[in-house]
Amino acid sequence: MTDTECVEFLQDCLPRLGLRWAGFRKVRGQVCKRIRRRLKDLDLGELDAYRGYLAEHADEWRRLDGFCRITISRFNRDRGVFEALASGPLPVFAGRAAAERRPLAAWSAGCASGEEAYTLKLMWDFDLGARFPGTAIDILATDCDAVLLRRAREACYPGGSLRELPTRWRAAAFERRNGAYCLCADFRSGIAFRKQDLRTRMPGGSFDLILCRNLAFTYFAPPLQERVLHRLLRRLRSGGALVIGGHETLPGKAARLGLSEQSRAIWINE
Repeated sequence: MTDTECVEFLQDCLPRLGLRWAGFRKVRGQVCKRIRRRLKDLDLGELDAYRGYLAEHADEWRRLDGFCRITISRFNRDRGVFEALASGPLPVFAGRAAAERRPLAAWSAGCASGEEAYTLKLMWDFDLGARFPGTAIDILATDCDAVLLRRAREACYPGGSLRELPTRWRAAAFERRNGAYCLCADFRSGIAFRKQDLRTRMPGGSFDLILCRNLAFTYFAPPLQERVLHRLLRRLRSGGALVIGGHETLPGKAARLGLSEQSRAIWINE
């Protein structure tokens, strides 16, 4: 299977999964490698044979969907976004939660192995929480991949995944175990992991902060992006923030949706 053949296959199949080719152009190597391995496992010599297999085995589409999950993740990814949150919206949200005598509620949608959710918790524990005594942060982290969620709950990572964290955070919050860096139990409290596919299901409740980065607005097809965005906003408190990837854009006109841009990738629900 050549790269050109894989590209043509993805351009043909991704729309059926609610996905768009543009999001996969630069990361297709990861997907194509998985498809090559699947062809070998099935003893299929070429993609035309795999197309036939998909036509005869409807369940194989679910497996192909799994091949299309891009799992690039690390702690404090796009550090500037977290810094902007810490200096602007998060203290406002925490003050509002404190006044209302409730926890600050955050949702990491498409959490992968948990690095994003844990980064938010570390930022709260080390920098913000002390300014709001008696106020907790509750973080819900969801993903459709059970394997990634198991890794998230284990909370053990290679050293490279931590390279963008402040040195004092790494020293205080992690312990070495079997060659990995494992997050200490105190810094894992207040986070719940749940298996959900953002395309079909979302949690109930309302959130001060929703992080949906490098997922829906990169890989989903435009009609699905619109539906997901409207459903995300229904779960975002008035005055809350939706955070997207630094290179992503929201579908449609944000002003029409009652959103204003606070800083790069951070949108406030007015």
